[in-house]
Amino acid sequence: MLGLLADTDARWASAALADLDAVLRDHAHCEMKAASHALSLAARHPDDLVLVRKLVALAQEELAHFDRVLSLLEARGIALGPPCVDAYAAALHASVAKLPRIGQFGPRDGRMLVDRLLVAALIEARSCERFKLLADAMGEGHELHAFYRELLASEARHFRDLVDLAGLASSETIAAQRLAELAAVEAEIVRNSATSSNRATIHG
Repeated sequence: MLGLLADTDARWASAALADLDAVLRDHAHCEMKAASHALSLAARHPDDLVLVRKLVALAQEELAHFDRVLSLLEARGIALGPPCVDAYAAALHASVAKLPRIGQFGPRDGRMLVDRLLVAALIEARSCERFKLLADAMGEGHELHAFYRELLASEARHFRDLVDLAGLASSETIAAQRLAELAAVEAEIVRNSATSSNRATIHG
């Protein structure tokens, strides 16, 4: 799915369904972090108006998703609470920082931008996969089934938008090559985190 090279452990959906309140809290924080990351990238590259516009639009949609999840929490009488430590995202960012750079596509900031866009794209892809697993496990009769089916489509679109932006920041060829490298790193992280499959969080 969306270039991912490793599947989520099948046990994850069962753990998520067993504690949907925790999943919703973590989901809300994920949406907030995604919005913040998009705005941070826009602020770092203010001269690229195409990039800024697209990232601001992405951030607005992520915040709209955050608001919807927050409403679900309120309806259930659940406080948002502090964010869980996202070991998956931390490991992905740390691993990518150690990889050799590729291509000749401008200054260091440009190279870092491509990596940040593609890492964000992979996180969106993984969220899309998890939302599909969760919706499938819920079944059509569940109150949140339609919600997660809708959001997985949004995550897939965000993935494509971020990959396209990486291509504009470098080239389609370089972005595709780098995405393949980063996907291999992401897959290894997912395989090595199989022991966390019982965590009721979006990324496990």
